[in-house]
Amino acid sequence: MVTGLVMDLGAIVVLAYCLYFRRHHRRDLLFAYIALNVGIFAVVSLLLVQRVDIAVGFGLFGVLSIIRLRSSEITQQEIAYYFVAIVLGLVNGIAAAWPLTALLLNGVLLAVMYVADHPGLLGRTRHQVVTLDVVHADPDLLRVDLESRLRARVLEWEVTQVDYVRDVTVVDVRYVVPNARAGVR
Repeated sequence: MVTGLVMDLGAIVVLAYCLYFRRHHRRDLLFAYIALNVGIFAVVSLLLVQRVDIAVGFGLFGVLSIIRLRSSEITQQEIAYYFVAIVLGLVNGIAAAWPLTALLLNGVLLAVMYVADHPGLLGRTRHQVVTLDVVHADPDLLRVDLESRLRARVLEWEVTQVDYVRDVTVVDVRYVVPNARAGVR
């Protein structure tokens, strides 16, 4: 169990501090990932020592993760980090039987997260909900207005709300920023 704990702590530090926090800068979720991971590791380790049906443990993790994910607004990227934090806890909790396999799986999971969430991969693509102080009847004019305000090429947009009384339009926009701003998140 000590080997699994050391591997788990090393893996979650790399995931939470080195990958997630340096890219997304949310301290609250960094803490949540670490707490969730260590908690899962502890419960899996206890389940293995007590020989309790592992399905009970998986059910507990599922309920806890759903409650947490629904209690605050987080992005799909952050849900992916949650999932990997859970998986690392499970893999390393069971690591006593196969420590080299667990170490390999840790490396694979961390490498996949590093590459999949790397800013250089799709770093110029953005998503934003924009509230405009105008209602556009013409979709082409709406696109031109969005591109002017965002200073970017609009890929896709969806009008989610129109208020003719206050002359307001809410638009969900996906766009690509020019190379000069690619480093800005």
